[in-house]
Amino acid sequence: MPLIWVFLGGGLGSLCRYGISRYFAQWQPAFPYATLTANALSCIVLGTLVALALKSNLSDAFKLFAMVGFCGGFSTYSTFTNETWQLIEGGNLSLVALNVVGNLLLCLACIGLGLWLGRNLL
Repeated sequence: MPLIWVFLGGGLGSLCRYGISRYFAQWQPAFPYATLTANALSCIVLGTLVALALKSNLSDAFKLFAMVGFCGGFSTYSTFTNETWQLIEGGNLSLVALNVVGNLLLCLACIGLGLWLGRNLL
């Protein structure tokens, strides 16, 4: 049964990731905003869930569904890495730096925000 929860959460997360990609595709930006947005939002969700799991008794099934499945399917390290490589090949080193540093710093801030939300508002 644990695999089913991860599978269902991952599918839902992947659908959300795809929706964000489709939304940003209409502008065809040179910078990978869709991946940055998906990763940031996933970090907020994961941080919130981690804080909730620490202060309340979330079921194992819910943790597998939401934290492992949904957040795993929603965030995307492989796409981030591929898009960074494409920026390198395109010779736009300022966008490479912005993408790498931006993803790291924004996602760290979003984990922190999620932890704060889970501890203080929920």
